Amino acid sequence: MGRTFTFFFFTLSLLNCALIIAAKGVGGALYNVATFGAKPDGKTDSTKAFVDAWAAACGSTGRPTIHVPQGRFFISNAITFNGARCKNKGVNFNIKGTLVAPSNYRVLGNKGTWLAFQYVTGVSISGGVLDGQGDGLWACKVAGKGGCPSGLTNIGFTSSKNIAIKGLTSLNSQLYHIVFVGCQNVKVQGTKVSASGSSPNTDGIHVQSSTGVTIRSTTIGTGDDCISIGAGTTNMWMENIKCGPGHGISIGSLGKEMNEPGVQNITVKTATFTGTQNGVRVKSWGRPSNGFVKDVLFQHITMVNARNPIIIDQNYCPGNKGCPGKVSGVKIDSITYQDIHGSSASPVAIHFDCSAKNHCTGLRLENIKLTYNNNKPASSMCAFAGGSSYGLVQPKGCL
Repeated sequence: MGRTFTFFFFTLSLLNCALIIAAKGVGGALYNVATFGAKPDGKTDSTKAFVDAWAAACGSTGRPTIHVPQGRFFISNAITFNGARCKNKGVNFNIKGTLVAPSNYRVLGNKGTWLAFQYVTGVSISGGVLDGQGDGLWACKVAGKGGCPSGLTNIGFTSSKNIAIKGLTSLNSQLYHIVFVGCQNVKVQGTKVSASGSSPNTDGIHVQSSTGVTIRSTTIGTGDDCISIGAGTTNMWMENIKCGPGHGISIGSLGKEMNEPGVQNITVKTATFTGTQNGVRVKSWGRPSNGFVKDVLFQHITMVNARNPIIIDQNYCPGNKGCPGKVSGVKIDSITYQDIHGSSASPVAIHFDCSAKNHCTGLRLENIKLTYNNNKPASSMCAFAGGSSYGLVQPKGCL
């Protein structure tokens, strides 16, 4: 009998230890939003539960985890996760469920960002779905009657560093899906972005004034740029990207402001563009600016009926307002296009429309094979573009 009781208490001790470890999570405390009152029914407002879970995690030491179980969690308001006073070096979000925004776009349409992270360090997000329910606002904007709010970004990080996002899905954002501004050392992997190809201004991932951003193995289909790269972005790497529908991967638009930091050391490697408006694009406003783009590599890229597979547009001027008759001040230098093949949906597969004042320099085309409608010869057009071609280049380059 003594041995039986000894074994019983030993087993109970092991169970208690397991429960303690589960409560602490990996390296720190575990905070389940359900224990703070979140309901997985898609109707009950869970905003406060997420705010309270963040406050608890932020105030704890170690490396805490905020756990979101399966189900649909209605987040009725915009939340700011401010890390300025956190006592730890990072918070993990383990998301198994779906966060749902209000379907009435007027509720949050002018709030900027739905899930906003500011001054955070070491935040990681694993899994989960963010459903912005933006189709109502898209319809409002497409109708063109005015009175529509600007829209809400699904998730954004500002002035933050050491960020990791893996396996996150962003659906139907009212505006941009995922945004990084003023960030350092960001890693995005295995992420999916999805919205209608006709949804306006729904950029998949937007990066600005940031350095050390890496995006890998990510699939984006949306109504605007799959990835947009704004002023002040340096040392950015994108690899194994699937884009379409959408407007391609765009550096810019740049040069809207006179004083603007440049874009440098950007790599896009192993990407497929399917049915996109553009493939790889650089665009700048046709107006004075001291901005620049340099040291860019587009490599190992497949085009499947992309309308403008390779394009530089330095005469961007939506609505012909604020720039007619002016030329872009943005200086473009050292852009390499290497091993790009496939089909163009338009006869012009390579289009370099550079600034009449600051000509593009150092453009390099190497091993390019693009056809029009799969098998017809395509053409190229160049204005104020300088550079060189190497190996097979089809259509014949105009540099």
